[in-house]
Amino acid sequence: MIIVFHKNFNKQLKKLSQKEKTKVAERLKLFMVHPLVGRYQGYRSIDIAPDLRALYIKTSDDTATFVELGSHSQLY
Repeated sequence: MIIVFHKNFNKQLKKLSQKEKTKVAERLKLFMVHPLVGRYQGYRSIDIAPDLRALYIKTSDDTATFVELGSHSQLY
């Protein structure tokens, strides 16, 4: 699968500590999916850390674009 990172995701990623960036990289390797409803219907979420989520949308059969990165309260 091809993974694409939206400019907003990259911008938010740069603001994280090195420890959080490492955790993001580890979790993205696992790519555990979580479909969302409501405001983010059509998006999916993976947990990076206890209060850090990455949201993405599947843009084709083999491509995912990560669009948001933040705490639970920031995103929802």
